[in-house]
Amino acid sequence: MTSPSLAAPDRFAEVDGTRFAYRRFGRTDGTPLVLLNRFRGTMDDWDPSLVDSLAATRPVLLFDNAGVGRSGGRTPGTVTEMAEAAAGFVAEVVGAPADLLGFSLGGYVAQRLALAHPAAVRRLVLAGTGPGAGEGVLPSRPQVAPLRSAPEMDQAALRVLFFPDSAAGSRHAEDLWERTHRRPEREPEVPAASYERQIEAIGHWSSAGGDGTYGALADLRLPVLVANGSDDVMVPTVNSFLMSQLLPDAELVIYPGSGHGFLFQYAEIFAARVGEFLDRADR
Repeated sequence: MTSPSLAAPDRFAEVDGTRFAYRRFGRTDGTPLVLLNRFRGTMDDWDPSLVDSLAATRPVLLFDNAGVGRSGGRTPGTVTEMAEAAAGFVAEVVGAPADLLGFSLGGYVAQRLALAHPAAVRRLVLAGTGPGAGEGVLPSRPQVAPLRSAPEMDQAALRVLFFPDSAAGSRHAEDLWERTHRRPEREPEVPAASYERQIEAIGHWSSAGGDGTYGALADLRLPVLVANGSDDVMVPTVNSFLMSQLLPDAELVIYPGSGHGFLFQYAEIFAARVGEFLDRADR
């Protein structure tokens, strides 16, 4: 069976002078689900097992934000600016309200987008992410920083950052690496100039006085699904608990024996959970 995501062609949209690369696949009816990616992630770093499962029941859009992959422009240096760029893309390509799934850095962007443009977002899924600085928020583990800024994000780094330190974790990393390298002519890796600006944005988000959402989550009135692995070294799992408590209308799901890459380790199970959440009638 052909993978819809791997067969989807690159498309391009011009938004305020920036050329965005994106792929759209899945059903042609229903509310589109737009995926906002992680630090140093391009469209090719989404797991086909996850996005194909999501696309079985709805339209799915992957895109590269400014300065990433095949998109033009310069990578913004703050999450707020990244959110404005993403909002412009959603307005131009989707037009009507969309559902958002933000993973890691993409979850930061999704929060800021939903706060600034509430009419553009119907429902929100926040995966492996956090609210920035605030009481009880924990930073990433010490082993994260040197791997995050290494010149190349290789399979060994993926194992440490995304999966448990076990034989099973190593297998999950190998499997994900294989699945995300099936597409011919993968997109270019995120250049140093871009990921350094992403690091700046993450630092600002995580600092006191930055643009994190800790004090603003009560203003997110839409339904939110918060999800994470049971031991996330990148964005510690306790941050997901905090978000679920601060949000007015949130559900929390934690996947056992997993870390930051839980959504790939449990790809089909998580996709089913997301589908059920998005398809539920609004209260």
